[in-house]
Amino acid sequence: MRDDLTRRGYLPRRNPAFHVPADSPTPSGVVPRAVTDTAGATAGLDAYRVAKEPYYRAVADEIELYKAAYSVRMPMMLKGPTGCGKTRFVEYMAWKLGKPLVTVACNEDMTASDLVGRFLLDANGTRWQDGPLTMAARFGGICYLDEVVEARQDTTVVIHSLTDARRILPLEKKGEIVEAHPDFQVVISYNPGYQSLMKDLKQSTKQRFGALDFNYPEHEVEAEIVVHESGVDLEAAKKLVHIAEHARNLKGHGLDEGISTRMLIYAGSLISRGVAPLAACRVALVRPITDDPDMRNALDSAVTTYF
Repeated sequence: MRDDLTRRGYLPRRNPAFHVPADSPTPSGVVPRAVTDTAGATAGLDAYRVAKEPYYRAVADEIELYKAAYSVRMPMMLKGPTGCGKTRFVEYMAWKLGKPLVTVACNEDMTASDLVGRFLLDANGTRWQDGPLTMAARFGGICYLDEVVEARQDTTVVIHSLTDARRILPLEKKGEIVEAHPDFQVVISYNPGYQSLMKDLKQSTKQRFGALDFNYPEHEVEAEIVVHESGVDLEAAKKLVHIAEHARNLKGHGLDEGISTRMLIYAGSLISRGVAPLAACRVALVRPITDDPDMRNALDSAVTTYF
C-alpha cells in the first residue's frame, strides 16, 4: 500500500483544482462547486495575517510538534489553564508558518450560522456572507476557535466534516459544498479545569484532534516572560512569580483558578510605570480572582511577604 500523506493524514484527497467527481455523494439539495486559489481569494484573508512576530517563549517541544501536525493538516486542540499562552502560541505559529489566522471567541449564544455564514439583505437585495470558518476554509487560513466548549454542542458539530479526511464544509442554506483549501487547519482551545457534565466536548469531536497540553512555565522561564512583556526588572518579576505560585497552590481550596501569567504581566506593567508594587498586585492579581474576604487577606499577606 502506498505510504503517502493523502492516505495517512488530513491533506485533501482530491486534485489541486478541487474538482469534485460526478459520482461523489453529496447531501440532498447541495450543489458541489469548485474553489480556486485566485489572487482575489488570497486577498480575502490578508487582513488576518499576523504582521509582526509575536513573542513566544517555548517551554518544551510544542513548536516542533505543531509544525509536524500542520504538515499533515491535523486539527489541533490546545488544553490548559487561562492565561498560560495558548492564544499567543497560535498567533506565533501562524506567523511562523506565514498563514492567516481567523480567530473566533466562542460563546453560548453562538450559532452555526455565526461560523459558516448567512444570507443578508442590503440595498441590492440578498447576498451571502461567509462566516469565519467558511472564509478560512475557502482561502487557506488557520481557524482558531477559542474556548470552544463555551459554544453549544449543536454548533460545534459543524466542524466535524472539516476535521476528518473529508475536509469539506456543506453550506446547506446556499446549496454549496466548500472543499477546504490545502492550507486550511482548525485549532481549538479550552480550559479542562472548567469542564462539567453539561459543558464538555463530545468524544466524536475530541477524537478528530491532536492535542497539546499547556501549563504555567517553570519559575525562571515565567519570570523571563514577565520581564520581556511588561518591562519590569527581573527581581520584581521573580517576586511576582512567587506570589502566583502561592495562589496556584490554593486552587480548589478557595480559588477556582490561580494567578495566570497574563495577570503577572499586567502587574509588572503597572510596576514598571511607577505604581507601588503593593497597589499593583492588589489591582492586577488579588482583586480580580476573588471576592472572599479571607482569601483576599491570605493573598494580600503573600504579596506583603515579597514586597
